Amino acid sequence: MARTALPGRLTWRVARLAETRTETPTAETLVFDVPDWPGHLAGQHVDVRLTAEDGYSAQRSYSIAAPADGDRVELTVQRVPDGEVSSYLVGGLSVGDPVEIRGPVGGWFVWRPTDTAPVLLVAGGSGIVPLMAMIRARARAGGRTPFRLVYSVRTPADRYYTAELRRGAPGLDVAYLYTREAPAESRRPPGRLTVADLTTHGWPAEFEPDCFVCGPTGFVETAADVLLALGHAARKIKTERFGPTGG
Repeated sequence: MARTALPGRLTWRVARLAETRTETPTAETLVFDVPDWPGHLAGQHVDVRLTAEDGYSAQRSYSIAAPADGDRVELTVQRVPDGEVSSYLVGGLSVGDPVEIRGPVGGWFVWRPTDTAPVLLVAGGSGIVPLMAMIRARARAGGRTPFRLVYSVRTPADRYYTAELRRGAPGLDVAYLYTREAPAESRRPPGRLTVADLTTHGWPAEFEPDCFVCGPTGFVETAADVLLALGHAARKIKTERFGPTGG
């Protein structure tokens, strides 16, 4: 998931591609080895910089897709048409190739395994990436905090982490919403996120869940407004949004 880069006195580190995994026809998970990586929290992101031989450089920010694991950092990147950075990262890198990474960035949109409130994750498209890091952090810690994921995508082919989410984990409930094309077994017709969706698949406000919403700006604003209308406290709703970038 591409993000607007944030300024900060952070150190650029040379990262080398260790492996890739295909998520969709246009998205890949890239696993990097980053020497002296300081670690990160689920929900944080990093800046990635590419530099050409002539000295020209471009950078974008991407959410981290997995919890801290030594010197390894996982990013899931969606290739943007004519994207300056994403087109190189997705399909243009070979194992061992270097990029520069700095981070981690962000300290508010994070979940810690020590948190005990029920969790509602609401993802639009590639907004699933930082939320998947939270799901994986919970699983790695053997956590029992109940999680519910509401994941909106255009079509079944656009889902990330399909096999992993299908396997699931105790206390994790997953609901898919399709906006363009739904599978034959889906009882919900294609359409955008609605009040009924979060009423059916979310937590009641009286449970005081921690709500994390991530996706395109319009999606995030709609989801946050619905959660507020359903009685969730504003302080319990954390949002991250992204819009068009140079890719």
